[in-house]
Amino acid sequence: MDESILVCVYYGPNGERLIRRGHKMASMLNCPLYILTVDPLPYDEFDAEKSGYIERWKELAEECDVEEFILLDNEKRPTAKMIAEVAHKYNVTQIIIGQTAQNRWEEITKGSFVNVLLREITFVDLHIVSLDRTIKSEDEIEYEAGVRGYLLKEGDSYRLCFSCQKNMSYEGIFYKEIGTDFNNGMFKFVCNGITHQVHVADDKVTEPIDAPSNVKYEHKAHDLI
Repeated sequence: MDESILVCVYYGPNGERLIRRGHKMASMLNCPLYILTVDPLPYDEFDAEKSGYIERWKELAEECDVEEFILLDNEKRPTAKMIAEVAHKYNVTQIIIGQTAQNRWEEITKGSFVNVLLREITFVDLHIVSLDRTIKSEDEIEYEAGVRGYLLKEGDSYRLCFSCQKNMSYEGIFYKEIGTDFNNGMFKFVCNGITHQVHVADDKVTEPIDAPSNVKYEHKAHDLI
């Protein structure tokens, strides 16, 4: 059987890594390589960051002599179904995707994308490239959607909480790292018109805060989202 490889990428620093992995496999097997990304938004509504990734992937596609770069924008159907549809159309025999560690609670509440995809594809080898968060730089960490939070001063440090209290020092937005069971992430707040950002580990701020506390804010927390 003739081989054909499909690399599925999404926005983030790992897309290039997956594409290069696919190119290496395609070169070894001397077979066509396809790149696919799926987005529910139409292309003309992409922000600068998304557009930047698309352009970079197109450059890589040309550099790696990819058979076709496939962008399915404005797509409301489930991603797994679209991957299966593209795989069938191009007679794909091997699919490469990336997956970060998924804790048990996420698997129960959201389900495993890999399991969903396996139900959609048949007679196709699925390669899952592990994306280890521990080797990522600060700029490459992925976060959940921001939620309103507060910092309370405790001794020489600050503690994160999610209910407004009279003695709160700062109000802002907390962005939790994806793949953690604890409140680890980044807290952003505005003080005197200046945006500040601090890291949080297990509810505790891990660095000094260079901003006056207990001030009246003119900016609302949602301005940071």
